[in-house]
Amino acid sequence: MIARIWYGRTKAKDFDDYTKFMKEKAVPDYQSTPGFVKLSFLRRLVEEEAHFTLITYWENLEVIKNFAGEDYEKAKYYPEDNDYLLEFEEKVVHHDVFAELS
Repeated sequence: MIARIWYGRTKAKDFDDYTKFMKEKAVPDYQSTPGFVKLSFLRRLVEEEAHFTLITYWENLEVIKNFAGEDYEKAKYYPEDNDYLLEFEEKVVHHDVFAELS
């Protein structure tokens, strides 16, 4: 299994709106991709900024390419992200998951 990790920042005032957008648009997009396993969507407020971390889990790199394209390390963004994000990280990070506990 592969973990794909993305990080983003918004203004604190957009904390709830961006959360809603991610739940309504991004999460279903991930879930509809064959080979998607699960995700963890993390958020926190730090002074005037909202920080978001999205960890998605996939069966393998090939299924990630079905979601993200051949350049699977490139971050995937939605047009609405332009309304919220303070910056656009070019790359995401991938890790092999070698142990998992519940």
